[in-house]
Amino acid sequence: MAKAVTIIVTDPVGLYATPATELVDTMKTFSSDIQLEYESKSVNMKSLMGVLSLGIPCKATIKVEASGDDEEAVIESVIKKMTELSIGKVQS
Repeated sequence: MAKAVTIIVTDPVGLYATPATELVDTMKTFSSDIQLEYESKSVNMKSLMGVLSLGIPCKATIKVEASGDDEEAVIESVIKKMTELSIGKVQS
């Protein structure tokens, strides 16, 4: 069963190239299928061009969904990385 987390982007610039690159590089270490959803569009979170193509602004609500053997670790990693980079927080 897939695991998902909803995150609010808090960086004033949104999800821009530098943190997006770090997120994508981190996601590439997992075997699960990882999708990033924003405004009813969904992209592979292991694709930098896909992530950047969404043009995610500040205060956007995004959803990350992982499906596979390490899906729990993926979600934990996304939350940790977004917090570390100060670009997002989990929506409660």
